[in-house]
Amino acid sequence: MALESTFTHLRAGQPTMVDITEKSPASRTAVAEVWVELGAAIIDRFQANDLQGPKGPVCQTAIIAGTMAVKKTSELIPFCHPLPVEKCDFTLTPTATGLCIRCEVSTTGKTGVEMEAMTGASVAALTVYDMCKAMNKGIRILDLRLLSKTGGKSGDYHADSRS
Repeated sequence: MALESTFTHLRAGQPTMVDITEKSPASRTAVAEVWVELGAAIIDRFQANDLQGPKGPVCQTAIIAGTMAVKKTSELIPFCHPLPVEKCDFTLTPTATGLCIRCEVSTTGKTGVEMEAMTGASVAALTVYDMCKAMNKGIRILDLRLLSKTGGKSGDYHADSRS
C-alpha cells in the first residue's frame, strides 16, 4: 500500500481543507465496515434478521441513522467537502457474536466518499449500541475500516481480506 508523502490537510503546518478547484468530477465509491459484538443475550433475541430492542427495530433504525450521518459528514468532520450523495446502502449481517455493518456510498464529484462511508458505518454501530445498551452495556464496537474505494487521483484501494 502506497502512502502519501505529506499530510494533505496541512499547509505550512496549519490545518486546511484540500483545494479541489482544479479536479474534474469522477465516479467515486467507498465501502466501510465495522463489527458490533453484542453478547449472547442479545444474539438470542434476533428473529428473522431483525432485532426488536426496548427502543424499537434496531437494524432499521441503525440504517436510518447511518444514512443521516453519511449526508452530514461534512458538518461533523471539519475538512470534509460537502458532497452530493448519489447512493448510500447498508448491509447488516448477523454473526455468531453480533453484527457486521457495511456502508457503501457513491457520488460523482471532485473528492472521494471514504469519510462518508466510515461515518455512516460508525454511526450505525453507535445506534445499535444505544438501542441495545439496556440489555448489555458491555457491547463492543470493533475494527472500523475502509474496505474499498474507487475513483480519484490516488486510484482504487481494496483492503486485505480478514484473516
